[in-house]
Order: sequence, then C-alpha cells, then structure tokens
Amino acid sequence: MSLNGKYALGILLTFVFLAAAMLYAFPLIYSVTGVKAFTATNFLYTRLALWTVLLLIFLYNFFLEKHPFLLWKEKKYPIFFYLKAIVSLYIICAFGGAFLNLIIQVFTQENVSRKVIQIASLFRNNYLLIISICLTAGVVEELLMRGYIQPRIEKIYNNQYLGIFVSAALFGILHSTYGTIGQVVIPFFIGIVFAVFYKLYLNIKILIISHFMYDFVSMMIMNFMDIKHLSAF
Repeated sequence: MSLNGKYALGILLTFVFLAAAMLYAFPLIYSVTGVKAFTATNFLYTRLALWTVLLLIFLYNFFLEKHPFLLWKEKKYPIFFYLKAIVSLYIICAFGGAFLNLIIQVFTQENVSRKVIQIASLFRNNYLLIISICLTAGVVEELLMRGYIQPRIEKIYNNQYLGIFVSAALFGILHSTYGTIGQVVIPFFIGIVFAVFYKLYLNIKILIISHFMYDFVSMMIMNFMDIKHLSAF
C-alpha cells in the first residue's frame, strides 16, 4: 500500500472508531457493567473509550505509517503569543457560535438536545467530571481532527482548503450524535476556525488549550444555569 493509501485508511479508521465510540460506548458499557443508567461513572468510561481511539491511531501511525504523527512540525512562539491566540480563538468561537445558534433558533425553533440536558444534569457541581470531559475533548479531538486528519487530507489531495473543510466537516458530523442542527453547525464552524489557525501557525498545543478552555467555560456556565434556559445559551 502506498503512503497516501495508508494515510487514507488511517483517516477512515479514525472517523469510524470515533463514530463507534460516540454511538456505541454507552450500550457496551451498560452490558459490561450491568448498570443501565446514565451515571457519572458510566460517562467517564465513554471518555476512556475516546482515549482508546487515540491510542489505536497512535499505534496505527507507529507500526504502519511509520511517519511522524504530526506531519507538520510544531512551531514555537513566545508566551504572549499563546495568551493572545487562546483569547482570540475563544472570542471568535464564542461569539461566532452564539450568532449561529441565534440564527438556528430563529429559523428552526430547535429544542435543546436531550443528550446535552442529560449531560448538564450529570456534571452539576461535579468539577472533576467537567475537567475530564474538557481535557478529553481538547486533547483527543485536536490531535485526531487537526493534528492527524487535516495534514493527511492536504497531503493526499495536495489541497490545503480541502484539508480544512474535510477535517471541520468530520468534526461537525461526529457531534451529530447530540441530535440537533446546532450541534453540527457550530462544531463545524469551530472546526473551520481551528483548522485555519493550525494551517497558519502550526501549533497544536494552542488548539488543545483553546478547545479545553472553550468547553470548560461553556460547561461552567451551564453548571450554574437553570437547565430550562440552555436553549438561550
């Protein structure tokens, strides 16, 4: 198999494994533990499933691709650049996401995802769970979506725009398991923002921190909100 073929297979495996983890982790955990309830412990096991996907792709990369996991060499920046970039990315994603959510609410009158309501009630004042959720999303999703998939799409098709679009589209599709239009459109928008940043500045660490902070701030706001007001948020 050619190197591009290995890259293509790795991308496919990444998406399939992540989709399987998002869709089937809970049924599998229920059958293994015998606890058929949406509990903090069971939810934590689903985060371990995502870390397992990351490990599998690392192993695939090491034994079959035999090339650096991050095809693009990391660039180093002064600490001030990190701070400025993280704040800028948060503002762009927060305001852009809020604007898109407003448009979706106006045109569709979409209800809040039942899954989001379940999760919001589950992590209420459970700060360890909140941190674990945000850390998993920041590390796993950025390393796989931006660090792994984006450069390989660009390499296969020799098209930087396709790398940006496809990685963001897959990012949005994976969030469709939450069951609402907003949970696809907003992650797609964030995926575009993050992918463009990664192409321009070649620093995955900034994206990991930014992703963690975006999710952490969002979940902390949800933690102190009445669940019935989540649609406005």
